Amino acid sequence: MAQAIRRLHPETKLAIGPPIDTGFYYDVDCPVRLRDVDLPQLEVEMRKIIEANYPFQQSFVSKAEALQLFGSRGEPFKLEIIRELQTDRVSLFSDGEFLDLCEGPHVKATGDVQAFKLLSVAGSYWRGHEKNPQLQRIYGTAFPTQPELDTFLRQLEAAKARDHRKLGQELGLFSIEEDAGAGFVFYPPKGARIRLLIEERVRDEHLRRGYQPVSTPHLFKAHIWRTSGHLEHYRDAMFLFEHDGQEYTVKPMNCPGHILIYQSALRSYRELPLRLFELGTVYRAEKGGVLHGLLRVRGFTQDDAHIFCRPDQLVEELQRVMTFAVELLQQFGFEQYQVELSTRPAQFIGTPAAWEQAEAALMQALTAVHIPFERCEGAGAFYGPKIDVKITDAIGRAWQCSTIQCDFALPERFHLRYIGEDGKEQRPVMLHRAILGSLERFFGILIEHYAGAFPLWLAPVQAVVIPIAERHQAYAQQVTERLRAASIRVEADLRNEKMQAKIRDAQQQQIPYMLVVGDREQSQAHVAVRHRKQGDQGSQSVEQFLQQVREDVQGRR
Repeated sequence: MAQAIRRLHPETKLAIGPPIDTGFYYDVDCPVRLRDVDLPQLEVEMRKIIEANYPFQQSFVSKAEALQLFGSRGEPFKLEIIRELQTDRVSLFSDGEFLDLCEGPHVKATGDVQAFKLLSVAGSYWRGHEKNPQLQRIYGTAFPTQPELDTFLRQLEAAKARDHRKLGQELGLFSIEEDAGAGFVFYPPKGARIRLLIEERVRDEHLRRGYQPVSTPHLFKAHIWRTSGHLEHYRDAMFLFEHDGQEYTVKPMNCPGHILIYQSALRSYRELPLRLFELGTVYRAEKGGVLHGLLRVRGFTQDDAHIFCRPDQLVEELQRVMTFAVELLQQFGFEQYQVELSTRPAQFIGTPAAWEQAEAALMQALTAVHIPFERCEGAGAFYGPKIDVKITDAIGRAWQCSTIQCDFALPERFHLRYIGEDGKEQRPVMLHRAILGSLERFFGILIEHYAGAFPLWLAPVQAVVIPIAERHQAYAQQVTERLRAASIRVEADLRNEKMQAKIRDAQQQQIPYMLVVGDREQSQAHVAVRHRKQGDQGSQSVEQFLQQVREDVQGRR
């Protein structure tokens, strides 16, 4: 794609072009403002390059030679990347007349590329910083075969209709207020109700399984994060500031806070496993270019827990967490999932022996609960290997959700201990785990999974009472108060609008039940029930309707 852009617009400066989950993009500084309507012309040029079947050829030059080469070509973004390289051996790839800075690997030749599609053009900033040059980002995707591409494009169209940003605005669920800062979420009443329902379900399920609730501050002294290793491995994603000569950090994670709670008392082997749970809000300095609705934000809340256990309890605790994850995700309507086991990365803390022990425990636990998994070599967190659970939504997309990390390193760094049965000090193992992950992200996934039509138990408004005429408003309010007293989330639509307009608006707002009341309903103490999907349900007494709602909620319909 970059080669085609250069052919059509030779003065274009190239920035970066990485692969992403749905394909790839390339950020470019093009003298011409590109639009989506320009993409077919680019595709034509790309097909010419494919038909030419140029071989991909790798070469290596020194850092000085690379700087000279890209300097002579007037490539400022490539020069910046080269200057930051920690090696003197720079990898280049070429095909035909085109040369780029690239580590590879590649297919053998351009002719190996089969089905592809350019998707859209968007604005971006170099390295995600608003003060850097503004670029154009071209998104595309590619598949081995045309049928696979066609399936993806159909899914993409379905996803557009379910976009949580569009539905969130239409249904009044959340907003990102730019005046307050990008990446920070505001919840109006309807969104806040759903958020509260999610939190209540999560909290109840944790308490039922023996987790103990805790709460930790949003700010810690920076030396805590130096001990944990976050300042070394995670500093670019942290908000740091100084106050009274002391450096502080807004917490990007909850684990050090739970460690401090563990350290606050001398622990016995009889107390373990100790399962600490927090709906903990954290903040991360994400680049502006990667922020995306609820799916990628700077401030979010995790259903975070840390389990401190003896080594002999490790496998059993991992089994419990995996079972918990599957059961909780099913309650929210996710029946299909994939599991990945990520192993030791290149940059890690702790010893290789401890990592091998942790990886073996994760594999043993997954095998014990009969859950198939794929290994992802080198994709673990810097402090331990992990299990990731990816759920499948209503249109077949995979979303990374639950994560379980086995950590021998932080207990060592913080000198955690417990008194063993033999009276001697022992080192506990620490499990980091979140089931839903970021509640903001999970909320966004839920919106897209249900296309805004939440099941009754999760709907912000479960029913709306619609009086046919003004004389029925008093009875509508009586019905509303009766339902509200029974803990039904209900509203009365008393606007001076026609009944059909009110029904249409309720349908658009994805309210599960519409209760129409007129002369007959008022005289019989009934409501005419209409379901958003099933249509007219006939006339029912208020008590009959309440019983139906209870059954629907019980069955999570």
